[in-house]
Amino acid sequence: MSRPVIVVVGAGPGVSGSVARRFADAGHDVGLLGQDQEVLDQLVPDLEARGAAVGHAVVDVTDDRAARDAVRRMGDHTGRIDVLHFNPSAYREKEPLTLTVPELLEDVALGVGALLTVVQAARPHMSAGARISVTGSMAADQPWEGAASLGVQKAGVRNLVHSLDKALCGDGIRAVSVTVCGTLAREGAFTPDRVAEALWAAVTTDESEWRSEVRYTG
Repeated sequence: MSRPVIVVVGAGPGVSGSVARRFADAGHDVGLLGQDQEVLDQLVPDLEARGAAVGHAVVDVTDDRAARDAVRRMGDHTGRIDVLHFNPSAYREKEPLTLTVPELLEDVALGVGALLTVVQAARPHMSAGARISVTGSMAADQPWEGAASLGVQKAGVRNLVHSLDKALCGDGIRAVSVTVCGTLAREGAFTPDRVAEALWAAVTTDESEWRSEVRYTG
Protein backbone atom coordinates (compact mmCIF):
# COMPACT_ATOMS: atom_id res chain seq x y z
CA MET A 1 0.00 0.00 0.00
CA SER A 2 1.39 3.43 -0.94
CA ARG A 3 2.34 5.94 1.72
CA PRO A 4 -0.04 8.80 2.49
CA VAL A 5 0.68 12.08 0.72
CA ILE A 6 0.49 15.69 1.86
CA VAL A 7 0.64 18.56 -0.63
CA VAL A 8 1.77 21.82 0.96
CA VAL A 9 0.69 24.94 -0.93
CA GLY A 10 2.71 28.06 -0.24
CA ALA A 11 5.73 26.08 0.97
CA GLY A 12 8.32 28.21 2.71
CA PRO A 13 10.68 28.31 5.67
CA GLY A 14 8.04 29.05 8.31
CA VAL A 15 4.88 27.22 9.35
CA SER A 16 4.46 25.47 6.01
CA GLY A 17 7.97 24.02 6.21
CA SER A 18 7.30 22.84 9.75
CA VAL A 19 4.03 21.25 8.59
CA ALA A 20 5.88 19.40 5.82
CA ARG A 21 8.44 18.09 8.33
CA ARG A 22 5.78 17.06 10.85
CA PHE A 23 3.90 15.00 8.29
CA ALA A 24 7.10 13.54 6.84
CA ASP A 25 8.06 12.37 10.33
CA ALA A 26 4.65 10.68 10.53
CA GLY A 27 5.27 8.72 7.34
CA HIS A 28 3.85 10.96 4.63
CA ASP A 29 5.37 11.63 1.26
CA VAL A 30 5.34 15.33 0.44
CA GLY A 31 4.49 17.60 -2.49
CA LEU A 32 5.62 21.21 -2.23
CA LEU A 33 4.25 24.19 -4.16
CA GLY A 34 6.15 27.41 -3.58
CA GLN A 35 7.37 30.59 -5.23
CA ASP A 36 11.05 30.40 -4.28
CA GLN A 37 13.22 27.70 -5.81
CA GLU A 38 16.00 28.32 -3.27
CA VAL A 39 13.64 27.71 -0.35
CA LEU A 40 12.32 24.52 -1.94
CA ASP A 41 15.87 23.35 -2.56
CA GLN A 42 16.54 23.69 1.17
CA LEU A 43 13.36 21.88 2.20
CA VAL A 44 13.67 18.89 -0.12
CA PRO A 45 16.83 17.26 1.30
CA ASP A 46 15.59 17.79 4.86
CA LEU A 47 12.34 15.99 4.06
CA GLU A 48 14.11 13.23 2.14
CA ALA A 49 16.37 12.64 5.13
CA ARG A 50 13.20 11.98 7.13
CA GLY A 51 12.24 9.20 4.72
CA ALA A 52 9.78 11.10 2.52
CA ALA A 53 9.60 11.00 -1.24
CA VAL A 54 9.36 14.65 -2.26
CA GLY A 55 8.00 16.36 -5.35
CA HIS A 56 8.14 20.11 -5.78
CA ALA A 57 7.18 22.84 -8.18
CA VAL A 58 7.71 26.59 -8.36
CA VAL A 59 4.35 28.12 -9.17
CA ASP A 60 2.36 31.30 -8.66
CA VAL A 61 -0.85 29.93 -7.15
CA THR A 62 -2.80 32.96 -8.36
CA ASP A 63 -2.12 31.68 -11.88
CA ASP A 64 -5.14 29.41 -12.04
CA ARG A 65 -3.96 27.21 -14.88
CA ALA A 66 -0.40 26.82 -13.61
CA ALA A 67 -1.55 26.00 -10.08
CA ARG A 68 -4.12 23.47 -11.27
CA ASP A 69 -1.58 21.80 -13.53
CA ALA A 70 0.97 21.55 -10.72
CA VAL A 71 -1.49 19.97 -8.29
CA ARG A 72 -2.80 17.58 -10.94
CA ARG A 73 0.73 16.46 -11.83
CA MET A 74 1.43 15.69 -8.18
CA GLY A 75 -1.84 13.81 -7.81
CA ASP A 76 -1.26 11.86 -11.00
CA HIS A 77 2.26 10.94 -9.90
CA THR A 78 1.36 9.79 -6.39
CA GLY A 79 -2.11 8.46 -7.17
CA ARG A 80 -3.51 10.08 -4.04
CA ILE A 81 -3.65 13.27 -1.99
CA ASP A 82 -4.49 12.60 1.64
CA VAL A 83 -3.85 16.07 3.06
CA LEU A 84 -3.89 19.39 1.24
CA HIS A 85 -2.40 22.15 3.37
CA PHE A 86 -2.90 25.77 2.31
CA ASN A 87 -0.63 28.46 3.75
CA PRO A 88 -0.43 31.50 1.41
CA SER A 89 -1.43 35.02 2.35
CA ALA A 90 -0.35 38.48 1.26
CA TYR A 91 1.04 40.98 3.74
CA ARG A 92 0.68 44.52 2.45
CA GLU A 93 1.23 47.43 4.82
CA LYS A 94 -1.61 49.67 3.75
CA GLU A 95 -4.46 51.04 5.80
CA PRO A 96 -8.02 50.97 4.46
CA LEU A 97 -7.96 54.65 3.47
CA THR A 98 -5.03 54.10 1.09
CA LEU A 99 -5.57 50.46 0.07
CA THR A 100 -6.97 50.35 -3.44
CA VAL A 101 -9.64 47.97 -4.67
CA PRO A 102 -7.26 46.33 -7.17
CA GLU A 103 -4.71 45.79 -4.37
CA LEU A 104 -7.33 44.25 -2.11
CA LEU A 105 -8.55 41.94 -4.87
CA GLU A 106 -4.97 40.94 -5.70
CA ASP A 107 -4.35 39.97 -2.08
CA VAL A 108 -7.65 38.12 -1.74
CA ALA A 109 -6.86 36.19 -4.93
CA LEU A 110 -3.78 34.80 -3.16
CA GLY A 111 -5.05 34.38 0.39
CA VAL A 112 -8.55 33.09 -0.44
CA GLY A 113 -9.13 32.45 -4.14
CA ALA A 114 -6.11 30.20 -4.60
CA LEU A 115 -7.62 27.78 -2.07
CA LEU A 116 -10.48 27.15 -4.47
CA THR A 117 -8.03 26.51 -7.29
CA VAL A 118 -5.95 23.92 -5.47
CA VAL A 119 -8.90 22.16 -3.82
CA GLN A 120 -10.71 21.77 -7.13
CA ALA A 121 -7.53 20.42 -8.75
CA ALA A 122 -6.82 18.03 -5.86
CA ARG A 123 -10.37 16.73 -5.44
CA PRO A 124 -10.15 13.89 -8.02
CA HIS A 125 -7.19 12.50 -6.07
CA MET A 126 -8.86 12.73 -2.65
CA SER A 127 -10.99 9.98 -1.15
CA ALA A 128 -12.82 9.39 2.12
CA GLY A 129 -10.55 10.25 5.02
CA ALA A 130 -8.69 12.99 3.13
CA ARG A 131 -8.28 16.34 4.82
CA ILE A 132 -7.84 20.01 3.88
CA SER A 133 -6.10 22.31 6.35
CA VAL A 134 -5.47 26.06 6.33
CA THR A 135 -3.20 28.25 8.42
CA GLY A 136 -5.56 30.79 9.92
CA SER A 137 -4.86 33.91 11.95
CA MET A 138 -6.29 36.04 14.72
CA ALA A 139 -6.28 38.82 12.11
CA ALA A 140 -9.63 37.39 11.01
CA ASP A 141 -11.13 38.62 14.30
CA GLN A 142 -8.71 41.35 15.35
CA PRO A 143 -7.46 43.01 12.16
CA TRP A 144 -4.67 45.56 12.24
CA GLU A 145 -5.66 48.57 10.20
CA GLY A 146 -2.07 49.00 9.06
CA ALA A 147 -2.35 45.87 6.92
CA ALA A 148 -6.05 45.90 6.22
CA SER A 149 -6.12 43.28 3.48
CA LEU A 150 -4.67 40.57 5.72
CA GLY A 151 -7.69 40.50 8.01
CA VAL A 152 -10.00 40.34 5.00
CA GLN A 153 -8.01 37.39 3.63
CA LYS A 154 -8.00 35.46 6.90
CA ALA A 155 -11.70 36.07 7.55
CA GLY A 156 -12.50 35.07 3.97
CA VAL A 157 -10.42 31.92 3.90
CA ARG A 158 -11.91 30.75 7.21
CA ASN A 159 -15.40 31.27 5.84
CA LEU A 160 -14.47 29.35 2.70
CA VAL A 161 -13.14 26.47 4.81
CA HIS A 162 -16.50 26.21 6.58
CA SER A 163 -18.22 25.96 3.18
CA LEU A 164 -15.72 23.40 1.87
CA ASP A 165 -16.17 21.25 4.95
CA LYS A 166 -19.94 21.24 4.50
CA ALA A 167 -19.66 20.54 0.78
CA LEU A 168 -17.23 17.63 1.17
CA CYS A 169 -18.23 15.98 4.43
CA GLY A 170 -20.74 13.72 2.68
CA ASP A 171 -17.79 12.17 0.83
CA GLY A 172 -15.81 11.70 4.04
CA ILE A 173 -13.45 14.60 3.28
CA ARG A 174 -13.13 17.30 5.93
CA ALA A 175 -11.64 20.81 6.01
CA VAL A 176 -10.28 22.78 8.96
CA SER A 177 -8.86 26.24 9.54
CA VAL A 178 -6.50 26.55 12.51
CA THR A 179 -6.72 30.09 13.85
CA VAL A 180 -3.34 31.01 15.31
CA CYS A 181 -4.14 33.32 18.23
CA GLY A 182 -0.67 34.77 18.64
CA THR A 183 2.35 36.11 16.81
CA LEU A 184 4.83 33.70 15.29
CA ALA A 185 8.16 33.71 17.12
CA ARG A 186 11.42 31.78 17.34
CA GLU A 187 10.72 30.74 20.92
CA GLY A 188 7.69 30.02 23.07
CA ALA A 189 4.22 28.73 22.22
CA PHE A 190 4.03 30.22 18.73
CA THR A 191 7.07 28.83 17.00
CA PRO A 192 6.38 27.38 13.54
CA ASP A 193 6.94 23.88 14.93
CA ARG A 194 4.36 24.39 17.68
CA VAL A 195 1.83 25.74 15.19
CA ALA A 196 2.55 22.77 12.90
CA GLU A 197 1.84 20.45 15.82
CA ALA A 198 -1.52 22.18 16.30
CA LEU A 199 -2.29 21.69 12.61
CA TRP A 200 -1.33 18.01 12.88
CA ALA A 201 -3.67 17.61 15.86
CA ALA A 202 -6.51 19.31 13.99
CA VAL A 203 -6.06 17.22 10.84
CA THR A 204 -5.93 13.95 12.80
CA THR A 205 -8.99 14.72 14.93
CA ASP A 206 -11.53 11.91 14.94
CA GLU A 207 -14.51 12.41 12.65
CA SER A 208 -16.90 12.33 15.61
CA GLU A 209 -15.20 15.38 17.14
CA TRP A 210 -14.50 17.28 13.93
CA ARG A 211 -14.74 21.07 13.82
CA SER A 212 -14.03 23.20 10.77
CA GLU A 213 -12.26 25.80 12.91
CA VAL A 214 -9.79 25.14 15.69
CA ARG A 215 -8.25 27.96 17.71
CA TYR A 216 -4.64 27.54 18.75
CA THR A 217 -4.00 29.71 21.79
CA GLY A 218 -0.64 28.27 22.79
